[in-house]
Amino acid sequence: MEIKKNPKANLENKKGIFFQVGLIIALLIVFVAFEYKSYYKETIDLASRVVDDTPEEIIPITEQKVKPPPPPPPKQVIQIKIVEDDVEVEDDLDIDVEADDETVMDEYIPPMEDEEIGEEEIFQVVEDQPEFPGGMSQLYVYLQKNVKYPPIAKESGIQGRVFVNFVVEKDGSISNVKVLRGIGGGCDEEAIRVVKSMPKWKPGKQRGKPVRVSFNLPIKFTLQ
Repeated sequence: MEIKKNPKANLENKKGIFFQVGLIIALLIVFVAFEYKSYYKETIDLASRVVDDTPEEIIPITEQKVKPPPPPPPKQVIQIKIVEDDVEVEDDLDIDVEADDETVMDEYIPPMEDEEIGEEEIFQVVEDQPEFPGGMSQLYVYLQKNVKYPPIAKESGIQGRVFVNFVVEKDGSISNVKVLRGIGGGCDEEAIRVVKSMPKWKPGKQRGKPVRVSFNLPIKFTLQ
């Protein structure tokens, strides 16, 4: 059976027009959607008030008491003692009112004050150094003859130098003997003994006068 259709009722010929119209409508809807603006509406009640019940902080007012100024010191009353003219006044000074240019006056001598004599200075370096009788060569001879090697130092094999310091007094005697650096084993005590037993030295001099001089002496202990 052949289907008969009216050519005017055929919509295939108008498909392109409908597509264009539909595309235009879609573009208009998108454009209107982008241009549409919405506003947020808020209702404000101007008549209402919020009451703040927060208590206010009250700062206490402190009263500063000012101390009154101290009273003024009492005035000193000066008493004047009236002395009669006929009262005799003792005078310690003997004044000769009849002295002239030819009068011989006694020379005034001031009272002598006791001067405290302190310990004299000990010199380290002087013009003339103190010297052992006969010189340094005789000093070494004296040490070799008088130094005795301590037995404890021998048994322990201790040897070395003991540095002794002492003071040569103005009369050449030896004082204030002490060890500056020792080696132990009885050597320190032996060095002090030998130095104390030395004869008097020739004292050191400063500007021609004998003075106290500090002297350092190394004493060598060697095992043979």
